[in-house]
Amino acid sequence: MTSSTPIPTREDLRDRLGDTARTWLDAALADAADSATPSQDTLGPRRSVAPWELSFASAGRHCGQDQADAVRVLLLREAHPDAVALTRLYRQGTAAERRAILLVLPHLAPDPADGLPLVEDALRTNDTRLVAAAVGPYAAEHLDPHTWRQALLKCLFTGVPVDAAARLEDRARGDAELARMLGDYAAERTAAGRPVPADLHRLLALTSPTEQP
Repeated sequence: MTSSTPIPTREDLRDRLGDTARTWLDAALADAADSATPSQDTLGPRRSVAPWELSFASAGRHCGQDQADAVRVLLLREAHPDAVALTRLYRQGTAAERRAILLVLPHLAPDPADGLPLVEDALRTNDTRLVAAAVGPYAAEHLDPHTWRQALLKCLFTGVPVDAAARLEDRARGDAELARMLGDYAAERTAAGRPVPADLHRLLALTSPTEQP
């Protein structure tokens, strides 16, 4: 599951799972739905970890690593945690759990102040899974031009295909500053005797303004 892959429906995901995993998924999603509409008794400071959060962490063990992203994304959409809970889950999570949170940001964090710190944190890592998830639709919509350009350079540096970046052609077109940064990066690589990533040339071509008839 990539940042550009549509989020599967519950029915689609259940079709991919065996009977035991389906039963587990149904119970986990029910816990998440209950958490999304807390009763008066559950308001106030949390005394323990919500059951759905335990399921969020153990999704790979119950449904397989290939389906873990999709399971976690569905759990997040069902529970709809607020910004505080989402940030806590990200900070405490494994790389796989953080990746799921990055993938679901367009659906859970309409306020850039809530989601951008998580995207920026992921872009500071060299984990290609996190970098690829961080440059998805949420980043395309909310990252400022400078940070977005740095995100593309991070893709080149870590070997993440630039096609992972959502709205790539739209945002790169006519970007003279990005073209300059790419030229500097290519010159640095060449001077150091290192190969220039093939994606750099493609990205540089995208920075050309659209020709007018």
